[in-house]
Amino acid sequence: MAQGSSVFGEGTKRGPVPRRPADGADGSAGGPDGEAGGPDGRAGGSGRTGRGPGGTGGRPPRGRGRRVLRWSALGLSALVLVTAGAGYLYYEHLNGNIHKGERSSGDSKALRARPNAAGQTPLNILLIGSDSRNSDANVRLGGSRDSRGNPPLGDVQMLIHLSADRESASVVSIPRDTRVDIPECTDPDSGRTYPPVNTIINASLARGGAGCTLATWENLTGVYIDHWMTIDFAGVVRMADAVGGVEVCVRQNVWDRPLPGVPGGSGLKLKAGHRKVQGEQALQWLRTRHAWGSDPLRARAQHMYMNSMIRTLKAQNVFTDTGRLTDLAEAATRSLHVSEEIGTVKKLYDLGTQLRTVPTDRITMTTLPTAPDPQDANHLVPAGADADRVWELLRGDVPFDGKGARRAAGKPRAKTSRDPAAPDGEIVVLVRNATRSAALGPVGGRAAAVARTLTGKGFTQAAADTSGALAEERTVVRYPGADLEGDARRVAKSLGIPASSVRRSTDVSGVTVDVGADWRTGTAYPKPRRAEAGRLPGDADALNGSDTGGCMDVHKPYRW
Repeated sequence: MAQGSSVFGEGTKRGPVPRRPADGADGSAGGPDGEAGGPDGRAGGSGRTGRGPGGTGGRPPRGRGRRVLRWSALGLSALVLVTAGAGYLYYEHLNGNIHKGERSSGDSKALRARPNAAGQTPLNILLIGSDSRNSDANVRLGGSRDSRGNPPLGDVQMLIHLSADRESASVVSIPRDTRVDIPECTDPDSGRTYPPVNTIINASLARGGAGCTLATWENLTGVYIDHWMTIDFAGVVRMADAVGGVEVCVRQNVWDRPLPGVPGGSGLKLKAGHRKVQGEQALQWLRTRHAWGSDPLRARAQHMYMNSMIRTLKAQNVFTDTGRLTDLAEAATRSLHVSEEIGTVKKLYDLGTQLRTVPTDRITMTTLPTAPDPQDANHLVPAGADADRVWELLRGDVPFDGKGARRAAGKPRAKTSRDPAAPDGEIVVLVRNATRSAALGPVGGRAAAVARTLTGKGFTQAAADTSGALAEERTVVRYPGADLEGDARRVAKSLGIPASSVRRSTDVSGVTVDVGADWRTGTAYPKPRRAEAGRLPGDADALNGSDTGGCMDVHKPYRW
């Protein structure tokens, strides 16, 4: 290096560099004061300290500075490790909170939706509110101590449909006393198998868990449901407290209490106007039925609460506020029981981020149109064409709010068969009458009529099954194994039945056509109507997520 370089001190000639002494006992470089000799405290020179005139001021000794840096680096490393370790332990703690179960435990027939041109598919989540009283907290909150230990019922059931483009969300509730067909289900915990039954939908949770409720919804709607979530009384209270309160509204003072001849009641007591509810009072709002007048009106109150909660969470910027997010994560993982494929904190977080992208004015809450049950005045049944229209919109991924176009993603995914069909005259076909539905009885002679149609088309070995009427919401063609898939698809095509309704099933021994409640007349399968955005039935009681002006009317006996 050239002489006079400032590296060695301004105006100082570079002399021979002496050999550095061994480190002293204090760990510093040699020299009486811990510095290498030199006129300015650097290498070379006579051993002056280089601390300026009089030996004061200047930079700290090199060895001491290194020690400070060394200990700082070690401390920072330890802090990072401890923080990371604590984060990992907390993450594992949250994962340990989550209770999981099988996605489907019933005889389900729905198929996944096919991706749209952008590769996107809709997301369907079934939310179930359980009346379980299998804990002290749930007994205290729900009453009915005599029912402790009984299988829980699914008193609140909502299907949340997130569109393939994630621009809108549609929610449908089914009142708990709606009579439907519940398929055969096997309880994943006990192994007990429950036969199919026609009864009110809230019983499905007790006949194989949430997976049975999911299978019931899939068969009723024809919509593939990706996940389910259940929450009980105590969970609602925890979540309501974590949110910090949700604003609701009543037009009159309300007190939902027992009255002469009308036992029960949630205990909700509020003055008229907009009020914030949380904790146990939020649970009372969601459980109130008598004070509103009916189960469908209870669903409306629940929709108001959910919309208000979504607006509250969006206003709180939960996903950017670590403290709020932690509180909600703790409450959610302790409160929710979820299907196993979303049973981690990361997957639940990812699910939440998808849901939060939907603007509140593109969220539409509805209740399934229903009619009085002809078999029981206390029950309801799906309201025929109006109910079917709601399911058509969901299957087609068509927005409830009318602000979007028809989506292609809702078409069920149909596989192409590699099995060639046999000649029509060699295909053995059994036709069964499955036209019975929850609302309507079977149509006599339907199996024979469709069998005659097949015979006329050249399927000379088609025959009607006369053993009794079945119940299927939609017509389906079943086959037992891959060697008959081509035959089944050939039969379906000849009748105009869509390929998505051809399914493999171990419940049949040959190609079988189950003529469902959607094909009660005629010899050709009816073409599905084109679902139009926003074309909801008037009795679906649609509520937009941005509507802050809604209030519940109180049934007169429950005013105060």
